[in-house]
This record gives sequence, C-alpha cells and structure tokens, in this order.
Amino acid sequence: MLRKAHSLVVVLMMVISLALVGCSNSTNGNGSSSDSGEKVTITFMHLWTPGSSKQHNMIINNIIKEFEEKNPNITVKQETLENEQYKNKLKVLAASNELPDVGMTWAAGFLEPYVKGNLFAPLDDVLDSGLKEKFVSGTTEAYAIDGKTYALPVELNITPVYYNKELFSQHGLEAPKTYEEFKHVVETLAKNGVAPIALGNKDRWTGSLWYMYLADRIGGAETLKNAINGSGTFEDPSLVKAAEEVQNLVEMNAFIKGFNGLSNDEAKAEFTNEKAAMYLMGTWDLPQFTTNEDIPKEFRDKVGFFKFPVVDGSKGDVDSWVGGPGVGLFVSENSKVKKEAKEFVKFFVEKWGEMSVTQAGVIPATKVDTSNMDLPQMYIDVLDELNKATNITLFADVQMNPEAAQTHLNLIQSLFGGEISPKDFAKQHQEVLSQTK
Repeated sequence: MLRKAHSLVVVLMMVISLALVGCSNSTNGNGSSSDSGEKVTITFMHLWTPGSSKQHNMIINNIIKEFEEKNPNITVKQETLENEQYKNKLKVLAASNELPDVGMTWAAGFLEPYVKGNLFAPLDDVLDSGLKEKFVSGTTEAYAIDGKTYALPVELNITPVYYNKELFSQHGLEAPKTYEEFKHVVETLAKNGVAPIALGNKDRWTGSLWYMYLADRIGGAETLKNAINGSGTFEDPSLVKAAEEVQNLVEMNAFIKGFNGLSNDEAKAEFTNEKAAMYLMGTWDLPQFTTNEDIPKEFRDKVGFFKFPVVDGSKGDVDSWVGGPGVGLFVSENSKVKKEAKEFVKFFVEKWGEMSVTQAGVIPATKVDTSNMDLPQMYIDVLDELNKATNITLFADVQMNPEAAQTHLNLIQSLFGGEISPKDFAKQHQEVLSQTK
C-alpha cells in the first residue's frame, strides 16, 4: 500500500492554463513577534472543521500551538465553519468591516471584490521575505490583482472521480475510459439498485464540477474559459451540449435520490457508507480515502479514482482537469495586529507544506520533496496525474465575479432540477457575463 514517492510536482504549473484575473518584518518565520511583549490576539477564521476535515484541523492546531510557543505574547483564536457557512459569514463580516485578522479566500473572481473594497492587505512583503521560491510556479499568481498578491495559497487540487472498486467488481464493471463506457457503468448500477453517483447539489458548486467536465470533454479546454472571460460565448454549441448531457444523466438516475436537496457532506457520507458507487470531488478529500483513521481502513482500501472520461469524437483531452490552487490565507487590511497576522501567515505556510503531505495526504501549493516519504499509493498516483496534466481549468464560480458566480450556481441547480432548458441555461449565463464585465 505504501512506497517511496518521487519529487512533488516540478513542472505542473507550467502547463496550467487558468482563466484568472490577472513582510519584510523582523521575524524569520520561526517566531520573534512584538518586541514590546504586549499581549496580542490574532483571530483566524477557516473552513477546516474537526468533523469533515479532521486531518487539516489537526495540523492547524499543531501549527498554532507551535507558533504560540515561539511567540508567548500571541494567542491565535480560531473560528471554524463549514464551506457554505464560511462563505456567507465572510460576506457579512466584510459588509460590516469586521473581517478576522487572518482568514481563507479563493482566487480570481472570488477575491476581486474584497480587493476592490480595500479589505485584504497586500502580501508581497511576506512573499519577498523568503517565501516566493517555495511556491509551485503559477500558484501565487492566482491570487494577484493589478500586480499585487492578496493571499497565499496552501493547496493545489485536481478533481478525480473516486469510485468503490468492490461495488464495481460485484457488477462486472471497470473504471471507464470513454463517456459511453461511463454511461454503461451508470446504467448497470442503476439497474441493479445501486446509486451510481453521490452528489450533494444543495451546495451547487458540486454540480458545477460535472458541468465543467462535460464542457471540457465536449468543447475542449478553452471553450468554457473563453465564455467566462468574454473572448467566447456561453451559447457555444458545445456548452449547450454539455448542459444537455447533465440532464441526460439526471434522466438516467445517475445521481443519488434527492441530490438537489443534499449538502456535499451528506452526499460524501452516502459514498463512504457504500450507498453510492462514485463521487466526483477535489483532491482536498484525498485524506478521507487514505489517512483519515475515522473512516474504516476496510472502506479506504476499496476506493480508487479515474480521470473524467473522454467523449468520442469531441475535442476534450483526458489529461485536462478541473481544479487549480485551492484556498489561500489573507490578512485583513484593517487588522489592528497586521504585523503579527503577517508573521502568522508566513509561519503557517512554511509549516503547512510538509505537514500537509505527511499528516494529511493533501497536495500543498508549496514545493515539497517527497522522495524520502512513505505515502499511500493513491496519493502517489494523483501526483503522477498532476505531472501529466495538459491543462487545469479553475472552478467556474471562482473564475467569475460574484454576481455572475451566483447566477451560475443558481442556474446549475435549476439545470440539474430540470427547471431550465439547456439553451436558456446558456443564454442566461451569457447575459449575466455580458452585463458584469
């Protein structure tokens, strides 16, 4: 199950084609904060809860403990929220100018309004204090607007289809390589009373992953990106066809019953409880299937992954992925402890890299030499896929500005729910993208 891994993603980001916008303090990253010794509290809000992100949360607690030991005058006070709750609270706090001193953000379009509102502090001074060379090429650029960097990424993700190898074997199925084979898998499972796919589309971005892959496989890597950035149109026939395929999958009973009313955590539980055979999700969930001992090893050993299949006769490449840099750390521009907050962010990034690999099995945005580490086979296989990636398309709602992103997410849920036609789905996207340039 374990073997030595080779070096972590060296040339990965050289092939990434993302549709993106766009402290020199006394500390050396090992401590030494406020020289006065005055007691300081840093508020830190993040989305890695002890329940759904146990390994991540454990590492955060360890990093905070070490930081506080090196800086006895500083206390880091945490608040953790589930993904959607986090996003909603961040908006509320931004509106009242009460952001935490340090928090998590996504890149590109998600980041832009906070930067325009002068809510996030530039972090180029932190990068220039010895961190810049530690990041995988192309990751920090995802958080840059107008030449300034406003957050430092801690993750790098792609989105595979996880599957239950035992359920597949019981029904004579293998991991599909083409979309026709994939539909055969869906039909076979559904016919035999097994829910093919766990999907929690109450959160909407989860359904967007399915749409993005179909758009990529049918229209090629650039079609959706160009529609979003304005050099193309959302009414491109391949994007309409992708919406049609979403509804075809729904009609085939591909997704678990009640999927539009289930959260992602609820859907993931259906997969881990072996009530569904497949689950499409980012590699931030790799720990769930490799290192998380709260999930029985018997189940973890059953989980494999495959690349989203190619559509015969279309433009898509099987080595083109949905993914990109994950969450990054920001510092509030209006923080009363900005200096200490920046010191904490630098310390966190430096510690997170190797710890996230060895203790959680996630892929960091910083370079880590894994040649002397014993790692789960599936983790190694994911790294191999990252090295082969021909393209990584950033999540659609992250690429878009907030207004367009909300429209996209609402339309995704309507599309999966059969409340809108594929043509109207495309038309309404095009309208909002044209209006919000």
